[in-house]
Amino acid sequence: MLKPVAYWDTSALVTLCVDQADSARALLFADAYGIVVWWATPIEIASASAQLLRQEKITSAEYAHVKLQAEQLANTWHTVAPSASIAKRACGLLETHPLRAADALQLAAALEWCEGKPDGEVFLTFDRRLSQAAGLVGFALK
Repeated sequence: MLKPVAYWDTSALVTLCVDQADSARALLFADAYGIVVWWATPIEIASASAQLLRQEKITSAEYAHVKLQAEQLANTWHTVAPSASIAKRACGLLETHPLRAADALQLAAALEWCEGKPDGEVFLTFDRRLSQAAGLVGFALK
């Protein structure tokens, strides 16, 4: 039986690759939901993991493992491609929610994925601002 899919923000995916405070929660999500992401997710994971390496929060060996984990995840997820409608929707979200540009694009991509009908669709994130905005537009939060 196929498991339901959810839209995953990079903050939730990174915790699948790097042992962090929310990793146990992310593993439960991974057991329960398939993964839908926006097109820039691999770049965001690379940025987050490189930052952890620079900050010496992970070793070079752990960094290599994170890269491998991210590649394996990428083989399983579904990607929302960039589009003019996502860019336009992201601009509108910036007017109504205190989001950074990338987070507005994340939320706009999630709305594109569900064809603008987020009721009942799950949005997974460990980012407080993004979570609040996703809830306000109608996504179910876990």
